[in-house]
Amino acid sequence: MAGLLDKRRSRPSADIPSSSLADIAFLLLIFFLVTTTIDVDTGIGMTLPPPLEDDQEPPPVRERNMLAILVNAQGQVLIEDRPASLNQIRQEVVRHVTNFGEDPNYSESPEAAIVSIKTQRQTPYSIYVRTLDEVWMGYYEIWDNEARRMGYSNYRTYRDQLGGDEENEIRGRFKPGISIAEPDPGSDT
Repeated sequence: MAGLLDKRRSRPSADIPSSSLADIAFLLLIFFLVTTTIDVDTGIGMTLPPPLEDDQEPPPVRERNMLAILVNAQGQVLIEDRPASLNQIRQEVVRHVTNFGEDPNYSESPEAAIVSIKTQRQTPYSIYVRTLDEVWMGYYEIWDNEARRMGYSNYRTYRDQLGGDEENEIRGRFKPGISIAEPDPGSDT
């Protein structure tokens, strides 16, 4: 009987080899880390003016030269206190900036034209971005029309033909004057 017990003790135990399992898990982890893309929100690229000194007043702006766009929390748009849609913003920006003093309801000149965007604190971010996009598209439409007037097929063609140090004459004449107004403190507007 002693021989029978020795045979049972000498049998190898039934273990599952786990060293290759750890290698496979490690390789899968590396694979997923390398192939996964991580979305990075880049935000809205804008160059802000330098802050005013404590004793410095903001520069005066004539009411005529400012196009006021207000967006409430429900996404409703007011342009100069008149109800409007997001689709009307672009054409109003073009009219305002390219007025050249003809209509007393719009700016005196492109240099003096300012487009002010003001929202409520609860305004959805997507509506704010669409509003800002429409204002920028108004400026791109102005630049595109000016490039065509100069004999180019569009603004992009004009811009691509500029040399590295050559100044952009169109953007020099129609500089974007966009003001992002903060909501009034202590109120919803």
